[in-house]
Amino acid sequence: MAGELTMSPVMQDALVILGAAGIVIPVFTRFRITPIIGFILIGVLVGPFGLGALVEDVPWLEYITISDPERLAPFADFGIILLLFAIGLELSFNRLWQMRKLVFGLGSLELLIIGSASAAFFGYYSGMGTTAALALGFALAFSSTAIVLPISGTKSPVGRAALSMLLFEDIMIVPIIFILGALAPNAANEGWSGLTDTLFQGGLVILLLLVLGRFALPRLFSQAARTKSPELFLAASLLVVIGASLATAATGLSPIVGALIAGLLIAETEYHGEVESIMEPFKGLALGVFLITIGMSINVMTIIGDWANVAAAVFGVLIFKAIITGSLLKMMGARRSTAAETGVLMASPSETTLIVLAAATSALVIDVETAQFWQIVTAIGLTVTPLLAKLGRVIARRVEASPELPEEDHFDHRTIIIGGGRVGRLIADMLKCHDQPYVLLDSDPDMIDRAKRDGYRATFGDAARGDALTRLGIERSPALVLTMDEPVLAQRLVAKLRSTYPDLLIVARARDTDHAAQLYRAGASHAVPENLESSLQLSEAVLVDIGVAMGPVIASIHEKRDEYRERLERDGGLSEKPKLRTSTATLDA
Repeated sequence: MAGELTMSPVMQDALVILGAAGIVIPVFTRFRITPIIGFILIGVLVGPFGLGALVEDVPWLEYITISDPERLAPFADFGIILLLFAIGLELSFNRLWQMRKLVFGLGSLELLIIGSASAAFFGYYSGMGTTAALALGFALAFSSTAIVLPISGTKSPVGRAALSMLLFEDIMIVPIIFILGALAPNAANEGWSGLTDTLFQGGLVILLLLVLGRFALPRLFSQAARTKSPELFLAASLLVVIGASLATAATGLSPIVGALIAGLLIAETEYHGEVESIMEPFKGLALGVFLITIGMSINVMTIIGDWANVAAAVFGVLIFKAIITGSLLKMMGARRSTAAETGVLMASPSETTLIVLAAATSALVIDVETAQFWQIVTAIGLTVTPLLAKLGRVIARRVEASPELPEEDHFDHRTIIIGGGRVGRLIADMLKCHDQPYVLLDSDPDMIDRAKRDGYRATFGDAARGDALTRLGIERSPALVLTMDEPVLAQRLVAKLRSTYPDLLIVARARDTDHAAQLYRAGASHAVPENLESSLQLSEAVLVDIGVAMGPVIASIHEKRDEYRERLERDGGLSEKPKLRTSTATLDA
């Protein structure tokens, strides 16, 4: 006799989360809408204020709803930790040191001015006490690291400005919460001593992490790499990020500080690329859990019942923060377009706002009703952040439009270069030098805007979508060049293009000879392995400069290229030897 099937609440929640991810990501990607909004809307739908409120009347809804958002809190926290870890991987201590003026200059000014001005407003117009006004003002001054950085990135001017402010905010979380505790009506003097102890102990732990990480991490990942086991590499990565987060949390600091330090340390090793790629799926799923919990905090009925005050609060916060942030950036020398876009993007409150509000409520600094109202305002602000990002780009183009370029004389017969990075620009320069028409295509709007301002013919579009290339007249294009450093995507795109355009000249960038063989099998006309050509050029330079005659050097380089051609034919299963063209510059995007 079969036993009765039972499912734990955790398994039910996991089923809802995975189902949401399986629906949200493909559907919203299909319509070119960020999944961030989708996850938040799913949270509203399946949360305790949505379908979860009907479980008592409709019992079967229990299997597709989440009635207790607190169960998801650890997973949401883990998503934020992984996000800060990924940010650390993209940075380095050298880059962080170069950003110190932005982090401690722009970041401190932004938080101080918005927080104190907001506190003054609440204290004067709302009749709040000084402590309550300070708590609410600084809570709303925070912006969302979890949502802003995946939208802006960290390498564009907007991304660097946003990152500098967000990093300072993340550093200030713990002091602000401690100060709120010290200022609470029922607080004793131990609040200040607790802050001092935490900062001292946290500093020691951070110093210990830096010292141990410098020596231990390269050895740890070296051993993991020798096993050639992705599972062990993943386990080592999770061990590092969780261990560092627990170490800083044990001293009272935020665990995201430890996660950021772990990422910075790994970024200094040669294994950071592999760690970043292997952690990406976990970061995305955990971030989705966090966004669903945000949606669950939104009570639609409360919003409807008090819609005028809620709308006024949301618009007031967004407009005020956008003006202050944009003005500060402009005063510090940023372009008008960068200042405008960053100001609008950073206008919404943050997940940290919810943490500060909860701490202020438990310390009796803010009453429960006020905290709940601003929690709803914060949740709505987080929901509209992707829309703010689009609005910011529109405003940026209006306040500082890209220079207009003359119409292309040979619109239907130009080389299409996919990728607007340094490699794509170099190829564009060479085509321009020989009076050959071209167009750069990239799905990064910031990169396209920068390319246009620098005088390149560039347009926004996703090469994976056939309509983007059709719009550029690919059927009449003499050649298509793929410069992106994404091996899997490049291989798929080559195969798709070859099946659709059998006579098209396709020249693709390859990471190495193995990747070149894959591109040839997919249908590339020419594949240029960046490591091979870079090595051959370096060899030519050193041999000639140490006195070897140019003729024998060139002959030996051709001989070495023939060896690799034979290897590609043998290992790649090709019917004939491929052509390995000599590149004119090192291919580093």
